Amino acid sequence: MNAGFESPEEHPEDLIAELATEREAHAGTRARLKLLERTLMRFVPRNLIDFLGKDDIQDVELGDQVEKSMSVMFTDIRDFTSLSESMTPQQTFNMINSYFSVMNPVITAHQGIIDKYMGDAIMALFPTQADDALSGALSMLSRLDEYNAGRERAAYAAIRIGIGVNTGLLMLGVIGGANRMEGTVISHAVNLASRLQTLTKTYGTPLLISEHTLYSLSAPEQFLVRHLGRVKVAYKTHPEPIYEVFNHDVPEIREKKSRTLKKFEEALARYHSRDALKARPMLEEIVRDNPADIPAKVYLQRCEDFLKTGLYNGSEEFTGDIAWRSEYQTGITEFDIQHSELIGLMEELHDAYMGEDEQATALLQKLESAIRMHFEHEEKLMRDHRYPFAADHIAQHRSYLNYFDKLGEEISSNRGDRWYTGFRIKLALAEWMLNHSNRDDRHLAKFLIDRGILASL
Repeated sequence: MNAGFESPEEHPEDLIAELATEREAHAGTRARLKLLERTLMRFVPRNLIDFLGKDDIQDVELGDQVEKSMSVMFTDIRDFTSLSESMTPQQTFNMINSYFSVMNPVITAHQGIIDKYMGDAIMALFPTQADDALSGALSMLSRLDEYNAGRERAAYAAIRIGIGVNTGLLMLGVIGGANRMEGTVISHAVNLASRLQTLTKTYGTPLLISEHTLYSLSAPEQFLVRHLGRVKVAYKTHPEPIYEVFNHDVPEIREKKSRTLKKFEEALARYHSRDALKARPMLEEIVRDNPADIPAKVYLQRCEDFLKTGLYNGSEEFTGDIAWRSEYQTGITEFDIQHSELIGLMEELHDAYMGEDEQATALLQKLESAIRMHFEHEEKLMRDHRYPFAADHIAQHRSYLNYFDKLGEEISSNRGDRWYTGFRIKLALAEWMLNHSNRDDRHLAKFLIDRGILASL
């Protein structure tokens, strides 16, 4: 054997030591990778990676996307500029992080996912059910009360927030460039949620939801809700009804809002029909009884402004024109024919009811039968062809039928104010159908056309 060469067998302890060193190095590398992964998950939610069908963040690429039905929440601190101007930059950062650390667990506890922080605002997604988003919003308001109690003990100003929640279809994916990417969601549903949050400032109420969220709730009876008008997200979009959720109000205010709910909504109906003379005394009575009802005060002021200037304030104006037009077409002839016939029947029902025509009851029964047949036809197509968003679409149908049954009883028994009932036939029945056609049915139609199941126009 050469004098300068030693075989491993001659010094096994050296080999063992070398292997041990390698194992320690690999273990250290694995630990660092795990720490890096946990750190990255603080910036990119694990759920986003799962939604995109990826096993690891390294698999995510620019342009990855998937369509989902979710509830979107936007929340924002009120008068944040004024708050921050009284603090140093360090104090401002401390306050924001303290506030976020309180809200974060509440959102997570209700199956929510924080998509991003935007200054003092939070955008969160709720992929389960709309009830989780709404319960989460109310829990955030309750937790904020506790948080403010601590701030006040420390001689800090209380924080107020506004929350907007909308439910609908959205595109979830990765945007950016080669050197900087982020996960986000994009859709009309997201824009409407953001708009609702902004409108909480206008109406002086902490929580607003969309009609789609209201009709997506599996247990709507758990929430105190009242109609608060309509909103257009963009110039060319159709106005959509919005609702105040007032479960979080103090008991006295909550009780008074519940007691005057019908009168409040009737006053709004009068106002939106440009009948401010009749709306004003109703709102005056509500405000006298409940001075803390800020939305009622907002509408009372709008009535005063309208009567003084003749200028209508708001994009929520309801003209009463609900005729079927080509712009509502879904692209599938049989859907559009059915929609047109339903809208026509609703107009006939409205005119017969307002004219106290005996045919109103028969028209109501005919309309109900036509609606159920239309829904059953759509639902069969969804089930047969595995439409991925069938659950939410069918939930909208069920909620609508529930409302239809209640309004139908009112029509048949001639209970309540005839004008107000007639207004709801147009607004709650016909306009809902137009919005549903323009949004949900159009998406279903595209799904069926793209797969060659039904032919387009």
